[in-house]
Amino acid sequence: MRVAVIAALGAWLAAAPPALTPPVDRMKLADMHDSFAETHNGHAHEAIDIMAPRGTPVHAAVSGTIRKLFLSKDGGITIYQFDDAEARCYYYAHLDRYAAGLREGMRVKGGDVIAYVGFTGNANERAPHLHFAVYELGPTKQWWKGKALNPYDDLVRAVRQVEGR
Repeated sequence: MRVAVIAALGAWLAAAPPALTPPVDRMKLADMHDSFAETHNGHAHEAIDIMAPRGTPVHAAVSGTIRKLFLSKDGGITIYQFDDAEARCYYYAHLDRYAAGLREGMRVKGGDVIAYVGFTGNANERAPHLHFAVYELGPTKQWWKGKALNPYDDLVRAVRQVEGR
């Protein structure tokens, strides 16, 4: 019985998502609101927009691997990052540019600068921001088929921890 409890606890801890690092430099709670369930451009937003001046450093929210650097019509300059367990994909969009030397397959640590806030894609140039989304990956690791998860509460915890609250 005791061995089963310890094994179950170990499995639960291994499956627990990593704590987030605030993905935007000097991020404050006032810089974001829970826009996950809103409709943007006719579809579910399924992300949090974090307002910041153009050129503000964007940090890896967790440790993991840069899986895809991509330029899309809607998201503009984007990054897809898998966590170490390859259980979740972190999506960063509307970037101004990538950090120097960033490449697909590169390992990053939570807090590393990976890009800079911008307004590429369908973002308004008067409102630069980071479009931040999290997807639960299935066994095939296809982020485009992942289940969208609302990162708002995790972002609030991350900011509060940095602020010491």
